Amino acid sequence: MSIELIWAIILSFAIFAYVILDGFDLGIGINYPFIKSKWERDLAMNSVAPIWDGNETWLILGGGGLFAAFPLAYSIVLPALYAPLTAMLIGLILRGVAFEFRWKNKQQKNIWDQAFIIGSYTASFFQGVALGAFIQGVPYADRAYSGMWWDWLSPFSILTGLAVVIGYGLLGSTWLIYKTENRTKRNMQILARRFFITTLVMIIIVSLWTPYLHPEYFDKWFSFPRILYVLPVPLLVFIGSIMCFRSLYKNHDLQPFLWSIFLFLLSFIGLMISIFPNIVPPSLDIWQAAAPEKSLKFLLVGVVIFLPIIIGYTSFTYWIFRGKTQNNENYH
Repeated sequence: MSIELIWAIILSFAIFAYVILDGFDLGIGINYPFIKSKWERDLAMNSVAPIWDGNETWLILGGGGLFAAFPLAYSIVLPALYAPLTAMLIGLILRGVAFEFRWKNKQQKNIWDQAFIIGSYTASFFQGVALGAFIQGVPYADRAYSGMWWDWLSPFSILTGLAVVIGYGLLGSTWLIYKTENRTKRNMQILARRFFITTLVMIIIVSLWTPYLHPEYFDKWFSFPRILYVLPVPLLVFIGSIMCFRSLYKNHDLQPFLWSIFLFLLSFIGLMISIFPNIVPPSLDIWQAAAPEKSLKFLLVGVVIFLPIIIGYTSFTYWIFRGKTQNNENYH
């Protein structure tokens, strides 16, 4: 267990935490066009109002940690993904502004609702595009990005962009199943079933396409005896899909959301299997890209202190605002 591997695990944890926590509140915006009544839209907003901005803490930790612990990877990946990441940040800014302004400017609430939808879809789609461009590989030479400006745009990256939008829609709808009651909950159950089916289709397509992007990916999934070690992942996806499907057709509150997270976790593990030990696919590994060992150890002290604090206050916030969101609650 080298210091470089420890940092890779920390960054992986931060990225996954961001995907789940900011994913379901981005999913609120993705579900928004399908929520017609004003009071239900307010209810959906109120369900994430106390926690949505804290969820983005993990994005800062992931980006800052990559810069500090793996500066070479940061200097290669960022130029390759400037366009989709900039579009993602613009979407996040638009969503955040719309979230605040829709409560303050009630005369133009519909305009800010549309801005919230556009920001949520934009941020989600370009997160997925950046992910797809990263998986398909980032060319570099002489410790710098050597590709073209539009290399990030490809059929595979567009597919992963759509997959993330649909997956976040599933997280958002199952979150609202957990947080709402009566008619709103029933509507979200119907919507979540549709998102679940399309999410499962996307998982299958991306999973079948990814091994053919690079020979290294194909060997990790289909060569013997490696296939015996990775076989539990698709089997668990199958089991998790059945459990998620069952929970969506029963009157459960929390289970659909938890099983959706489980499917995201398995997808994330599958991604890690494909690219590990590389941090810049297909050939730059975590040891080549890492900062000096002394720097990593020094930075680890700060992480050991502050990471439990972040996890603690995040958990405390979710505990305080647990349970169903009521119609008479308002965000100010």
